[in-house]
Amino acid sequence: MFAGHYAAAFAAKAVEPRAPLWTLIAGCQLIDIGWSVFIATGVEHASVDPSLQGSSLVLFDMPWTHSAPGALVWSIAAGVLAKYLLRLPVRAAWLIGATVFSHWVIDLIVHRPDLLLYPGGPKAGFALWDQPVVEEALEMGLLGLGFMAWAALRQKLGQKLWPGLAFAAFLIVAQIGAMFFPFGVGPMAPATGWATLALYLLITAASLPLDSALQRQNASSMPA
Repeated sequence: MFAGHYAAAFAAKAVEPRAPLWTLIAGCQLIDIGWSVFIATGVEHASVDPSLQGSSLVLFDMPWTHSAPGALVWSIAAGVLAKYLLRLPVRAAWLIGATVFSHWVIDLIVHRPDLLLYPGGPKAGFALWDQPVVEEALEMGLLGLGFMAWAALRQKLGQKLWPGLAFAAFLIVAQIGAMFFPFGVGPMAPATGWATLALYLLITAASLPLDSALQRQNASSMPA
């Protein structure tokens, strides 16, 4: 799952316009942003097996980012930082935290059993990756639903729709590119972690212009 994670960011923006879109875009992939850094620095480990159906990733060691307790810590930390560092309203801050945790929930659906439920415990995953056509349909469906919710908000606030369409198209292009990214074979190289991190940061940066002054003005008038 890649582009499908951004559905949570769009839906959260529709629910709480005061949450800056870039925080939600970064938040829905924050766990993978951390994973990218940990892969690059050797804290967590993965390998690539092209013989696997669907995703070729073998994610055998990622307790700090993709375990249930780890995901919860990342989510709480994001909510606290949003509240006290960015000075966002409580509702917006904790919705950002919930968006972070949505990553783990969506991963649970598609991953093979590689998500640690608790330290030393079993790993979970419903393995929709092994049904690539179904998984891609789910991914695009989630992205479409999230985008429609966000588009409805933009129209309500009198904003143009085409910037949102352009951003959604950018995500789809990134999704297609990720499908054909040359991960190699065997242990995942640190360079792959850095490349993945760069992609997530690029997508976050691309979302920055989408929070217009009009949207901020309308959002600021909403009650806490």
